[in-house]
Amino acid sequence: MGQENATDPLDRPWISGIVKESIKGPVWLGKTQLDGDGQADLKHHGGPDKAILIYAASHYPWWQEELNRSDFGPGAFGENLVVTGLTEEEVCIGDVYQVGETRIQISQPRQPCWKPARLWRIKDLALRMQNTGKTGWYARVLEEGKVEKGALLLRLERPYPRWTIAFCNEVMHQRKKDRKLAGELAACPVLAKSWVDTLSKRAETGENPDPKPRLAGPNE
Repeated sequence: MGQENATDPLDRPWISGIVKESIKGPVWLGKTQLDGDGQADLKHHGGPDKAILIYAASHYPWWQEELNRSDFGPGAFGENLVVTGLTEEEVCIGDVYQVGETRIQISQPRQPCWKPARLWRIKDLALRMQNTGKTGWYARVLEEGKVEKGALLLRLERPYPRWTIAFCNEVMHQRKKDRKLAGELAACPVLAKSWVDTLSKRAETGENPDPKPRLAGPNE
């Protein structure tokens, strides 16, 4: 997508798996992705800890008003599953859910990158997602199987109620100087490895990576 010699960075070529379409009928959910899905950048996306991206349905009306766009709906941020009745405040790291034939476990909040901004041509969209905490969250697949629209999401386990997605986002992005808290979150046994690595380094050295490359990318 895009034009090679475009002067506006938002018009330049880019490759992504962010564009999603609603699917009817059952779909196989494997250990690393939904059947038919894919990620263009496997260094930063995909893998067992990021098998599926989940987003709260209740956020869409807020974004529509905030951005003055009526076309922000399911799939707007590249999410795989849209859920009702849950937000970042209600979901915790380590939660295990039954959905369809599968069992999934919440692994980390999403750290938004520059691609939603490129898709919607809103340069600060990733930063807005991060600052509002309306990021969505990832899950790993404990038991593969078929899922489909309308399936009941049933929580089976909650081993770490302290670590809501909202609180994890706060620790990562708003409380960067709190090395003790970073170490406590890093010690959560089911937190995704990438988060463990970042928070462990922060706890040990106080180092905090500059988020600008992730948030702005080639859109600058």
